[in-house]
Amino acid sequence: MAAALDRIRVGSAPDSWGVWFPDDPHQVPWERFLDEVAEAGYSWIELGPYGYLPTDPARLTDEVQQRGLRVSAGTVFCGLHRGPAAWDAVRGQVGRVASLTQAMGARHLVVIPSFWRDDKTAEILEPPELTREQWAHLTEGMARLGREVRDTYGLDIVVHPHADTHLDTEEHVERFLDATDPDLVSLCLDTGHYAYCGGDSVRLIETYGERIGYLHLKQVDPAVLAEVREQGLPFGPAVRRGVMCEPPGGVPALEPVLAAAQRLGVDLFAIVEQDMYPCAPDRPLPIAVRTRRFLRSCGA
Repeated sequence: MAAALDRIRVGSAPDSWGVWFPDDPHQVPWERFLDEVAEAGYSWIELGPYGYLPTDPARLTDEVQQRGLRVSAGTVFCGLHRGPAAWDAVRGQVGRVASLTQAMGARHLVVIPSFWRDDKTAEILEPPELTREQWAHLTEGMARLGREVRDTYGLDIVVHPHADTHLDTEEHVERFLDATDPDLVSLCLDTGHYAYCGGDSVRLIETYGERIGYLHLKQVDPAVLAEVREQGLPFGPAVRRGVMCEPPGGVPALEPVLAAAQRLGVDLFAIVEQDMYPCAPDRPLPIAVRTRRFLRSCGA
């Protein structure tokens, strides 16, 4: 029997039910997601794309409470590397999501940098490498965002390295962490995205442990990832090919990741996110049940 990971709070997210957009005919209705995530044995969820779940706090509170669920975080995408001109658009999006996140009693806002290439068409939208000026915009913008979100909504931002964004590889993540204020900016370590981009999650936790504020649990299929890299596929087609797989069948191994997180001695959310867009509506629940069983076997 694995040692109890008593500092790890496990949950899941709409992403694990094939939900990427507020409204899409390929996705399961939000009521079904809430029913099934509770049935699978999870007690924590993320909001997912704003507008997928009800945005009225009273209604959403009723819906999650009657299923024994609680909200751990909301999520926003932003292009702060573009400088002050991007700020107004970011503030509007953040305000909507942070208000609902706060109203649901959550404490975290997951912030994902914008994509440098289209995740469906592979069209290059921006150069994949930032200039020195753009790095300054990104790091200074995240610090400003962290301060405003904390002061206005009482939330902590946790920045999410993500495939096909400017914050992806070990080199980029470490550069970002070294250039940002730990009092204002923490990291959401997504184990799947970090592996997808060549990173070592355990080493990151052991090296920058004080900066880890949140976890997304995910694995990649090494064989599919090799094909993705060889063919230069963007993230969306890679997901459709099955690059993100059901644990424990991929990498990184989650047991040492969870053990390293437990050793930090702080309470951390560990939210399962198995990218599966699009997917058949009956596919997510059995995977979620098996994944929750596996995480219990790890002590979480």
